[in-house]
Amino acid sequence: MLSTIADYTRLTKDMGKSLTQVATQPDVSRDTDYFLSHIGNVKTIDDFLKDYRLYSYAMKAYGLSDMTYAKAFMRKVLTEGIADNKTFANKLTDIRYRQFAAAFNFAALGDKATQTAAATTGTATQYVTQTMEEKAGDQNEGLRLALYFTRKASTITNSYQILADKAMTQVVQTALGLPSTISSADIDAQAKMITSKIKLTDLQDPAKVTKFVQRFAAMWDATRAQSDTSTNPALVLIGGATTSIGMDTNVLTTLQNIKFNR
Repeated sequence: MLSTIADYTRLTKDMGKSLTQVATQPDVSRDTDYFLSHIGNVKTIDDFLKDYRLYSYAMKAYGLSDMTYAKAFMRKVLTEGIADNKTFANKLTDIRYRQFAAAFNFAALGDKATQTAAATTGTATQYVTQTMEEKAGDQNEGLRLALYFTRKASTITNSYQILADKAMTQVVQTALGLPSTISSADIDAQAKMITSKIKLTDLQDPAKVTKFVQRFAAMWDATRAQSDTSTNPALVLIGGATTSIGMDTNVLTTLQNIKFNR
């Protein structure tokens, strides 16, 4: 059986140690040293966008690597800032853009925007965390999703924020036993379903988040075990009819013992 829960528990038991191990890896250390030694020299949005190494580091730190190419889009995010509800970043459902604009607040701080703790050490910490999650995902995608959800859960205030984030959506759908095809349903119907099954204020409680993530991990492993059994002819021949369930007793026991308190 896969071990998403075991790996998740191991990494989160001493998160400080886990992050330090990643931070000291040569490639991560090298990129972080460059960022911290050069970001303070950036005085304008143009400066920021022109230095690809700095810009891409920051984008990865906030989980926006797939938008690194969209410089015009990100320029608008940074130019308007987050001062009021009408700014571009504040109109976007995905809160990562607001977090990015808050960290690099050129709109409010001008040439001092890159001098803040959020823009320097805060971003470096985010980068290391993001890297840890990605490296975990190289071995087990479920582990990456579990770590990501744990980190982001407290920022969620409505179900639309979950639906705007593919990773969060996958965790919630898996934990609740919902098929991925439900994503094709009306967005308002999806949002209503989530709030009917999850008390969103519980996401502010680390203990309840951990229970929810543990349920996700158990469901993730069970689903993968079932998939492996159903697609591997050798296992079907060896296991016969009993393998069609695809879950071993340990997984079923885990699911029965994990309850997300509402």
